[in-house]
Amino acid sequence: MKLLSSHIFWGILLVLGGIALLFENFNIFNIGGLIWGIILGVGGLVFLSVYFENRLVWWPLIPGVTLLSICLAALIGALFPSISEYISGLAVLGGIGLSFFLIYLVNRENWWAIIPFGVLVTLGIISLVDAGNFNVDTGGYFFIGIGLTFLLVAILPTPHGQMKWALIPAVVLLLMGVLIIAAAQDIMAYVWPLLIIVGGGFLIYRALVAGRKGK
Repeated sequence: MKLLSSHIFWGILLVLGGIALLFENFNIFNIGGLIWGIILGVGGLVFLSVYFENRLVWWPLIPGVTLLSICLAALIGALFPSISEYISGLAVLGGIGLSFFLIYLVNRENWWAIIPFGVLVTLGIISLVDAGNFNVDTGGYFFIGIGLTFLLVAILPTPHGQMKWALIPAVVLLLMGVLIIAAAQDIMAYVWPLLIIVGGGFLIYRALVAGRKGK
């Protein structure tokens, strides 16, 4: 731990990073991404060590896991440049989202952390889809991802019980996502009649139930 917090240690890493960048600029070696990935990874470990020294303080999880995620993206870019543009966004955004989910896991009082977790993971998946040029309208899938996030808020346990209120935005957002996807794929001509049928059936069911209770 003392080594990781030493100014000399960090100074050596920064000097190595600068030298690697100079070599890269002069086209001597192309290891700048590796060096900076290692530096970021060590920085992430420093923050995580702060958390493990005092687990009542959860904030170091965010910069710790974030730096490790950026480290992973940098290493992928240096070692596998052909796939870097596809998964770097998911690696970084998903990693940051993971830090928030860990905050929830270490203390269930922090149920709010599920929301940024879901938003960031959704954005990471959308970045992967966009980079892959799958010709998919991601707007609807964004709403579905956020809807699933609120569904997690509703079903995951907290010290105060389940957050049932989150079911309302979950259902609304999921429905919006489905409708947007349906509109983008020109199947609304089939979806609207089905929705009308379901709505009519629900009204008939309510009327029948009310009639039985009246008897």
